[in-house]
Amino acid sequence: MPSPLKVRSFHRDDRDQLTELVNAHVSAVVPGLSVSVNTVLNQLQRRPDEFITDPWVAERVTLVAEQRQYVVAAAHLLRYRADAATGADYRNAGVIEWFVFRPPASFWPDSEQAADLLMAACLAQLKRWEVSRCYADGQLPAPGICGLPEQWQHVRASYERAGFTRTGHTEVLLMATVADLRQVVGAAAPGLAIQRTLGECGTRFSASLGADVVGFAEVDTSVDRPERHARNGGLADLTELHVAEPYRDSGLEERLLAHVAQWLRMAGVDRLTACADDTEEIERLSRYGFQVLSRMTRGWEHRAG
Repeated sequence: MPSPLKVRSFHRDDRDQLTELVNAHVSAVVPGLSVSVNTVLNQLQRRPDEFITDPWVAERVTLVAEQRQYVVAAAHLLRYRADAATGADYRNAGVIEWFVFRPPASFWPDSEQAADLLMAACLAQLKRWEVSRCYADGQLPAPGICGLPEQWQHVRASYERAGFTRTGHTEVLLMATVADLRQVVGAAAPGLAIQRTLGECGTRFSASLGADVVGFAEVDTSVDRPERHARNGGLADLTELHVAEPYRDSGLEERLLAHVAQWLRMAGVDRLTACADDTEEIERLSRYGFQVLSRMTRGWEHRAG
């Protein structure tokens, strides 16, 4: 006879089992990536990387479903303040920041039951908070995951059973190995100079002709912080790749990426991610050696919210 399921608040003693559950979901999206126990615990308290929205959070609750003294499902919820200092889209909103559970298996046939029991507890918590709208997402504390990845079909099904509908857009996560980035072909344009500076989100490589900046690439190597462990080398994120229209087919993008690749090799980084939200950008990145890892849906809202 199956052991009864129980939903309760997260306890610190759950940290290893919760991290194992989180990493099972992370590694299905980004190859070789896992996060540490400290990374998971830190996100339950605050998200300093979300320096705009995190100060708006009034309450945080983490719930788990337990069976046979094992965490089989978990969810992290946020309540945003209702004051004027909070952004309009977040004001008095409740969010299931992430929701994870293992899909049904022969050794855990009642995992969907655990998920539904946990989801009922999440909706009850949102109701107690008396929020004016209810959202859901899949933002685990791991680089590249910024929505509900297509690999988590079981989580999507749970959201839909609970009455959440998708209202947002789709973001595509791509990855290239630094060794496979397309190499520069041909000589540089006369007078072209590429300078490395600190950019908005990382290290910026700017291409200039005279006084005009005609293109730039920006890469963030801080996504692979010490508390996050990529099993097969380092990880970085291409946050920007832009070339002015007259220089789009001049080979300048390849030249900028070559400088990025050289910099990453010296930093011991062997993989580079990028996000795109339109077909043209995906096709462009694919020409340079990027492959699609996942399509992630954003903006899930509860019909009764």
